[in-house]
Amino acid sequence: MHELAVTESLLAIVVQSAEANHAQKVTDITLSIGALSSIVDDSVQFYWDHISKGTIAEEAKLHFNRIPATIRCLDCDFEFTLEEELTPCPNCDSIHLDIIAGEEFQVDYIEIQKEETNSNETTS
Repeated sequence: MHELAVTESLLAIVVQSAEANHAQKVTDITLSIGALSSIVDDSVQFYWDHISKGTIAEEAKLHFNRIPATIRCLDCDFEFTLEEELTPCPNCDSIHLDIIAGEEFQVDYIEIQKEETNSNETTS
């Protein structure tokens, strides 16, 4: 259910950026979501379809880039990608690990249609 709050924040960011760039319409939004973020793409899409109605971002297409979880062992400095659950270091079996990627949730690009020229632009 936290996807509703996340999606509401996403809409606020998108609308603010679109208005600041004198957009007529938002057409596409590209998001990066880390594998460890616990954010479900389908849930964000579901909420987006409902809460964006009546806004400048209505019908904007969401694009999801999934960032894999990358871990560094603090004992042997080995970096590896998690395939599923958190596991010890495959190099030395240490459990002293640091997450270096995979917790992200960010807006990468917002594509807009401008009023004066009806051309598409990308903001980041």
